[in-house]
Amino acid sequence: MADTVVEPTQAPAAVRHAEEVMGTVFSFDVRGGDAGAVQAALGEAVAGLHRVDEVFSTYRDDSQISRLARGELTVEECDPEVAEVLELGAEAEGLSEGWFSTRYEGRLDPTGIVKGWSAERAARHLAGVPGVTGVSLNGGGDVQLLGVPGPQRPWRVGVSDPLRPGGLAAVISAAGASELAVATSGTAERGDHIVDPRTGRSAVTDLVAVTVVAPSLTWADCWATAAFAMGSRQGLRWLESLPDVEALLITAGDEVRCTGGLASRLG
Repeated sequence: MADTVVEPTQAPAAVRHAEEVMGTVFSFDVRGGDAGAVQAALGEAVAGLHRVDEVFSTYRDDSQISRLARGELTVEECDPEVAEVLELGAEAEGLSEGWFSTRYEGRLDPTGIVKGWSAERAARHLAGVPGVTGVSLNGGGDVQLLGVPGPQRPWRVGVSDPLRPGGLAAVISAAGASELAVATSGTAERGDHIVDPRTGRSAVTDLVAVTVVAPSLTWADCWATAAFAMGSRQGLRWLESLPDVEALLITAGDEVRCTGGLASRLG
């Protein structure tokens, strides 16, 4: 889990909104721009998230992804976003050497990529509004940051400590970055929900949380999931090999491991 750290400053006017969708809460913080235009774009972004839920929910028998999994639809008959997400999932699977997967117990299930992808898409839609200087979108603890919240002040994100409820393991700063995402995979909030694609069962790992920092929430979310399934040693080596990616890994024994460049993002 992560939360945007908001500090009182002389900043552009903020439009904030929280929306319950996909079984979690998406929290929006948009700085600058005409309030009416921002509210209109916010309505479009929220509608887009609900549409994604309708199309991709594995809990709805009538969703396109459920019908696709049962063979009642082809990819070509689905909304174009389905093909986009499945292509991204296939790319993530290849780059992670199979540690990320869009299948669960042999069934098509792109849940692991949909939330991050949809949150990033919504954030970028809002950032396109004329005059908007900054966007923070927190989707169930995974955050996409764009621009800045105020003059010479970066977005900052607090990363929850999985072993100390209410505490922070780190604070990530977006200083110097026009776009930054923070995504965490772990057992603290949802229990053993991350699957080892090789076995189809819950991942057996020494980790309790992996937080990935990268420009794109789509990829940060995927990489956090894959690295968690790998375990701390293999996961850290693999994350170190990825360009523009930093990470914080916490083991069940309260050992903290970091990529070499993470220190530059702390604060």
